[in-house]
Amino acid sequence: MAFDRPPGDLLDLFQRYLRQETLDPLRSTGRFLLFGVSGSLCLGVGAVMLAVGGLRLLQGIGVLAGAWSWVPYLVVAGTLGCLAALSISRIGGGRGLDR
Repeated sequence: MAFDRPPGDLLDLFQRYLRQETLDPLRSTGRFLLFGVSGSLCLGVGAVMLAVGGLRLLQGIGVLAGAWSWVPYLVVAGTLGCLAALSISRIGGGRGLDR
């Protein structure tokens, strides 16, 4: 039984298979990581900026001066802790890369 294909066809088939099974998944994973890391960095910087702004706002309240000056720090730390706990609880709920 003889094949009617030229010898270079097998090499082309192998190259397309290799690209399909290795390079394309790596590209999609790289894109997923790029957007995920950049998005998490933006959200992290935004959360820190809002926390510092909230801390400055609470420190400006005259009632929380003197012996109560530690309360704004506790409020901001508790808020950031709750946001971190909420974020951690939501991890793993999605389907991941195979959408």
